[in-house]
Amino acid sequence: MAGKKVLIIYAHQEPRSMNGSLKNTAVEVLSEQGCSVTVSDLYAMQFKATATRSDITGNLCNPKHFNYGVETREAFRSGNLCKDIAEEQKKVQEANLVIFQFPLYWFSMPAIMKGWLDRVLIQGFAHNYPQCYDAGLLKELLSTLQDKLALLSFTTGGTEEMFSKEGDSGDVKYLLWPLQHGMMHYCGFKILTPEITFAPEYVTENRRKEVLTSWAQRLQNIWNEKPIICTPP
Repeated sequence: MAGKKVLIIYAHQEPRSMNGSLKNTAVEVLSEQGCSVTVSDLYAMQFKATATRSDITGNLCNPKHFNYGVETREAFRSGNLCKDIAEEQKKVQEANLVIFQFPLYWFSMPAIMKGWLDRVLIQGFAHNYPQCYDAGLLKELLSTLQDKLALLSFTTGGTEEMFSKEGDSGDVKYLLWPLQHGMMHYCGFKILTPEITFAPEYVTENRRKEVLTSWAQRLQNIWNEKPIICTPP
C-alpha cells in the first residue's frame, strides 16, 4: 500500500530479542509494500518516561499549583511543548497505523512506553473530554478521513494456557481492555486484533521462525483488516 505511513513504537533493550525480530519483520514487510515506516526505538532514544514541568518550555498557566494535564494542553495549543514530545506527536499525526511492540511487564507495557503515552497522547492533542472514544481527537487527524489504526504486538512470559479463562493469569482479554479500550480507543484509534506472542523464551527456534513467518503473512494483508469492537469485557 504505497503512500501509507506506519509508526512503530518499540520498547525492548535487546535488538536480538523476539520483540526486536517482530519489529524488524514489520519494517521489512511494510517497507516492501511501499509504506513509509518510522520506528521510535524508545530505549535507544533514551526517551524520558516521567511527566514533569520540564515538558513545558514556556510560562506556566499556574506556577503555584502545577497541573500536568492543564499545562501540557495549553503548551500544545501555544507550541510550547519540549522537542521530544512535539516530534513524537508529529509522527502520530502523520501515521495511518501505529504499532506498539513490547514485552508484557506486570500485565501492562514497560514504563518507558507508558511514559510515551503519558507525555505524547496529551489532552488537546489526542483527547479532550467529551471528545474521546469514537470521537477522540486522533480520529480527526488524517486529511484523507481514513481511520487511524493502532495494533498492540507484544510478547508474554507465560504460555497461552496461562492466559486462558482457566489459566492462572486469567483470560488475556482482561489485560487488553485497559490497553486497547482505555488508552488507544479513548484517543480515537480504531483497534486491530492484537498480535500476541506467547512465551517465546520457552519455544524452539523453529517455532520462533514460524511466529515471524505468520506475522509477516499477516502484515501482507494488514490494510484489509477490519477493526475489532473495543468495549468493556
